[in-house]
Amino acid sequence: MTTSDTVVPDRRRVREFARHLFGVYTSGVLTFMIDLGHRTGLFDAAAAGPTDSAGLAERAGLQERYVREWLGAMVTGGIMTFDAGSGQYTLPPEHAAALTGDGSKNMAPMAAMVPLLGRNLDGIEAAFRTGGGVPYSAFSPHFTGVMDQLNRRPLDELLIDAWLPLVPGLAERLAAGARVADVGCGTGHALVLLAAAFPASTFTGYDIAEDALDRARAEAAAAGLENLTFEVTDVAAFRPAEPFDVVFAIDAVHDQADPAAVLHGVHDALVPGGTFVMVDMAASSDLEANVGNPFAAWIYSISTLHCMTVSLAHDGAGLGAAWGRSSRPGCSATPGSARSPCSRRPARRST
Repeated sequence: MTTSDTVVPDRRRVREFARHLFGVYTSGVLTFMIDLGHRTGLFDAAAAGPTDSAGLAERAGLQERYVREWLGAMVTGGIMTFDAGSGQYTLPPEHAAALTGDGSKNMAPMAAMVPLLGRNLDGIEAAFRTGGGVPYSAFSPHFTGVMDQLNRRPLDELLIDAWLPLVPGLAERLAAGARVADVGCGTGHALVLLAAAFPASTFTGYDIAEDALDRARAEAAAAGLENLTFEVTDVAAFRPAEPFDVVFAIDAVHDQADPAAVLHGVHDALVPGGTFVMVDMAASSDLEANVGNPFAAWIYSISTLHCMTVSLAHDGAGLGAAWGRSSRPGCSATPGSARSPCSRRPARRST
């Protein structure tokens, strides 16, 4: 291309994109403010009703000057409202529903992912230049607690009452008594819920993260569950001594260095007619199919910052979180090579 062929950008579009870009940056720093509001209990305190900055600080047991500056971000960021006449700040009930409470609708814990994953940018930059990745250990110990908070609420609300009924006969099988495994179980909360709901079955959780399993064992002991155990295992080498009737993999397969080996191991570990229940990202392996998906930018970003790089750190397949159905010709419905795009398996609540 010669100098005369250079495309001159449209100034209006440049301005529009610059505003969009600044909005992206603003949303980024607001995420830190939401994380602070969750950590300090400010959202819970604000949900109690309108108040001024001093009153909110008193409710939360915090310093008024910091609370006042934080409130400035909340008001101008569209999260809270401010009445200049009375000097009172209000967290609208519709906003409180998404920022407070013990249910899965509370999105405030999600904000912690942004500062957590930003800690390893130097390592990820190096991987961009030279290959490899950032290992799971680099995200410890904070990652375990953040993921536990993100997963616990949906599991409490959905696992027993919504997800299990999607698999015909599964609840009945568990009630009658079955051998059950969870590969990549993390802090084990899913198995705690299952073991409590189905005392006739026995459950074993497998994960490579010892700190996560320490939490899992502590929760199981506190619940008095004797039908639940945990083992430190690389699930790519999942070869149990006895077969299982049911195997779960909840938000775990796409992170694996060798996902095909995990899936083959699960297949071989099941009794004839056994059930594999996988919960994973509802996305496509094809970028064009994800355009317009409101969650896609989040999925690709989190994948770059954690899921993909953890796999690549161990010379893995690096499937990433945008791992799902593919419409490409020639992609098989059966597991292929761990490094093949066609080996990416279907996603959300598959069995």
